[in-house]
Amino acid sequence: MNDPIGDMLTRIRNAQMRGKSSVSTPASKLRAWVLDVLQSEGYIRGYETATDTAGHPTLRIELKYYEGQPVIRELKRVSKPGRRVYMAVKDIPSIRNGLGVSIVSTPKGVMSDASARAANVGGEVLCTVF
Repeated sequence: MNDPIGDMLTRIRNAQMRGKSSVSTPASKLRAWVLDVLQSEGYIRGYETATDTAGHPTLRIELKYYEGQPVIRELKRVSKPGRRVYMAVKDIPSIRNGLGVSIVSTPKGVMSDASARAANVGGEVLCTVF
């Protein structure tokens, strides 16, 4: 797999289109850090680590719905393996006038765009969520 973050985002999108309550994805530290940001911003209920039938570690993501509609309306990958997108702190975009969130990988860890501005650090923009 070339793009594990893109794979996880696609699994979340697909599960929400089908109305699933949870989805599982292979575990990694970066995926867990991205899920921490999604959980702290209120886009998912939470996640837990588990193992599949073959004994591989997985992350089980609890999706969040409001009045039958998914909380996450739009989930886009920005920086891809073929085209990395790095931004300085002053260039990090505001998604839908602050209603959405950019997830940024910085030297101080993976954080939301607001946290990156508060910490005055830029980095790689992984994805945007609205």
